[in-house]
Amino acid sequence: MDKKRLIRKNYIVKRKKYYFSIDSNFFKPLIDLIKKKKFKKKPKISLYFPTLNETNVLKILDNDYFKNFTFLLPVIERENNMNFYSWKKNDILSINKYGILEPIKTKRIIPDIILVPLLAFDKNKNRLGYGKGFYDKFLNKYVKTHQSILSVGIAFSFQKHHNLPNNNKDFKLDFVITEKGIVK
Repeated sequence: MDKKRLIRKNYIVKRKKYYFSIDSNFFKPLIDLIKKKKFKKKPKISLYFPTLNETNVLKILDNDYFKNFTFLLPVIERENNMNFYSWKKNDILSINKYGILEPIKTKRIIPDIILVPLLAFDKNKNRLGYGKGFYDKFLNKYVKTHQSILSVGIAFSFQKHHNLPNNNKDFKLDFVITEKGIVK
């Protein structure tokens, strides 16, 4: 079994065992980042619909600061490509082939900030996902043309691994936020 697969298995078990609910205050470091970055207009933020004990980013909707922001959710498309579409809290969702909820496709939107799910991260902000490469592919493609995209991993602090194996297809995150704060 390759090293990444072994690490994945370990963190799936850890996340299931140590998962806990977060509240909207979890996103204070993200608010600080947004204020520091001084976006010209409110940034469009991509979320993910949490599954398999992922940190519940939907709690961001309970934070008054984000009341008038545009939120996006990913849609998995042909050849394992991923794009983002507008989504509001009570919009109808469909279930994709992986059992993940997705918004109805409207106009594709490039996010300003991508909140990225992960199984593990390290001190260098390398991320280990589920192995399909959806986020790595998207970020490697679009950061070249939209350099202002901020990639923020969302995790629990127990998901920190000492040193993750990576290759040239893996995308290094700008930041990771946990319940203990931000990893810069």
